[in-house]
Amino acid sequence: MSHQELLLGVNIDHCATVRQARYKDVAETCGGNIEPDPVFFAQQCELAGADSITVHLREDRRHMQERDVKRLRECLRIPLNLEMAATPAMLELALNIEPDYACIVPENRAEVTTEGGLNVVESQERVAQVVEELGKAGIAVSLFIDPDPDQIRLTADLGAPVVELHTGAYSNAYFSEDRALEFARLRAGAELGQECGLQINAGHGINYVNVAEVRTLPHLHELNIGHSIVSRSLFTGVQESVREMRRLLNVQ
Repeated sequence: MSHQELLLGVNIDHCATVRQARYKDVAETCGGNIEPDPVFFAQQCELAGADSITVHLREDRRHMQERDVKRLRECLRIPLNLEMAATPAMLELALNIEPDYACIVPENRAEVTTEGGLNVVESQERVAQVVEELGKAGIAVSLFIDPDPDQIRLTADLGAPVVELHTGAYSNAYFSEDRALEFARLRAGAELGQECGLQINAGHGINYVNVAEVRTLPHLHELNIGHSIVSRSLFTGVQESVREMRRLLNVQ
């Protein structure tokens, strides 16, 4: 693989969402009648060329469960990226599981999915502690933030090596007159992040249509995409949906 290639991280949370819709009150997470198994889904993504697997272990455990993450850590050959809140409980769990990467995200229990970037400015002390502890354990840390200059600069100041730009506002505005403005914000954020020495990742709401523009953002290293790939898998299968997205990321 050429080092210029844009990497694809596949978020498999919503495979677990389907399982929990039927089996949320069952203690087991796999085996017997329980399906689908997000770990098997992840393995299919790996076989199709995914570069990493992302899971968000939410505090309310609405989709992924601790056992899922531990099984993934045991069987994946590609990196595991754990999205997590900056709380003592999640920090302890991350240090126990030891994912390859950890992405610090905000959490609101009323939301269906993460609807905005982490406010690093307002939670600086708490985030700084989590970044430091994870870094000491050899876990590469990213902060999931909106493309705001103050947030990006503070991310670098706190020692996080990676920023994941939240593309949700752009994705929501894709078919509106605000699209160009939101894309310009992302471009400026990527440029500033590069100037600050950060690795630039991006994610949220990216699909098989808007990825054509998202992939042109400067200095991109990896895109994390979940819901769209899981949705496409219902029609074309897991491996084909991953292969097609990865092709679109790097089409010449």
